[in-house]
Amino acid sequence: GLRGYDAGKKIKGRKRHILTDTQGLLIKVKVHAADIQDRDGARMLIDAAKGGCPRVALLYADGGYQGKLVKWVEETTGWATEIVRKINGRRFLWVPPGVDPPVLPEGFQVLPRRWVVERTFAWIGRYRRFSKDYEELCETVASLIYLAMTRLMLARLAA
Repeated sequence: GLRGYDAGKKIKGRKRHILTDTQGLLIKVKVHAADIQDRDGARMLIDAAKGGCPRVALLYADGGYQGKLVKWVEETTGWATEIVRKINGRRFLWVPPGVDPPVLPEGFQVLPRRWVVERTFAWIGRYRRFSKDYEELCETVASLIYLAMTRLMLARLAA
């Protein structure tokens, strides 16, 4: 379908997967119905990007993409994948008797590379066209994301 519902995330409509460089500039986008799992969406994105990105060597990914997907990416593209994990101070850690538990950080922690894609989504979200799901087709949404990022990159070149 054109739209769907992901009960786990309580998302209705569409999901967007993007591949960016380390500065957050768009390389590839894949938009699909929300009822498709994130790992399957990531596979669709990597399949679409693998031939046209000869300089990509390393992917940073969210913890939701760990497991079989990491191995599949390496086998399919030759790209290494590094999972950027959250530091969770509330997770139970078993520590042997007589050993002091590790000191876990309190509050907000900046994680390397975790913010890059989120920032790109924020840049895209500044365009009014993305305030609601106006479009009929996923391909139209993807095209408009490319257009928005092209405009942003051209503005940076001109500055």
